Amino acid sequence: MKRPADAVTGLILETFRLNGRLLAAGDALVRGLDLTSARWQVLGAMAAAPVPLSVAQIARSMGLTRQAVQRLANDMARQGLVRFAANPHHRRAKLIMMTPRGQAAYSAAMKRQAPWAHALAQGLGAQQIGSAASLLRALRQRLERDRPDEGD
Repeated sequence: MKRPADAVTGLILETFRLNGRLLAAGDALVRGLDLTSARWQVLGAMAAAPVPLSVAQIARSMGLTRQAVQRLANDMARQGLVRFAANPHHRRAKLIMMTPRGQAAYSAAMKRQAPWAHALAQGLGAQQIGSAASLLRALRQRLERDRPDEGD
């Protein structure tokens, strides 16, 4: 019988493989929209937030480094997808806001994503998918508890 630690190792390896495939699929989905999977991910964090976020807040929410998100934000600002705004809570940490061009690119990406997700989910039950998401969330939360400074 497999030990839990061995099973977790197998899950981690499969997650790495899945991540690579998701990034490639995401890049293919948003081709022609001035986006990449990474840019789409940053716009998604912004779209999901009820208020504008700083680079560090986006990095923390997405499990990325602040430096990586800053590079992406700078590139997207040069392309007119986002703009920086003053942050009333922190003088140096600017807020990132989607421009109309960024919102249009994000909306177009999400329109492409919906049928893709539907096709990917074919033959899988909502409960099965929910259980997998719950397990991955629990592992992520354990990692965050062990390394709460990630993303800064």
